[in-house]
Amino acid sequence: MAYEISEIKKIGIGLVGFGILFSFLGIILFFDRGLLALGNIFFLTGVGLLLGWKSMWQLFTKKANIKGSVPFFLGLFLLFVRWPVAGIIMELYGSFVLFSGYGPPIQAFLYQIPFIGWILQYPFQLFGQLRRKRA
Repeated sequence: MAYEISEIKKIGIGLVGFGILFSFLGIILFFDRGLLALGNIFFLTGVGLLLGWKSMWQLFTKKANIKGSVPFFLGLFLLFVRWPVAGIIMELYGSFVLFSGYGPPIQAFLYQIPFIGWILQYPFQLFGQLRRKRA
């Protein structure tokens, strides 16, 4: 089948999901350092399993991505030395810069999912209809 995913990639998707969940819970629970650190470890391990360790290393060490890698790892360091708010802000900035190139493929994939695609496209369609009515 064309869309078959290997077992390793399934585990990677699960770890990325757990990483996002634990990070979210860590932020909600007043920047709990343990949950945030666990979320980061799960997220990085999941990305490593999804992309492959060599590709992940290249992602973080490529010269074009250094503007995102340095803040991400600086935020991780700040998280481990008990500055969770500053660490999360740095990590979010680094993640945004690192993974912003993956936006269009992720958006195209999400638009193909039946219910989620409709929800994501509907606000933009509604905005376009409102704009046309005003003109």
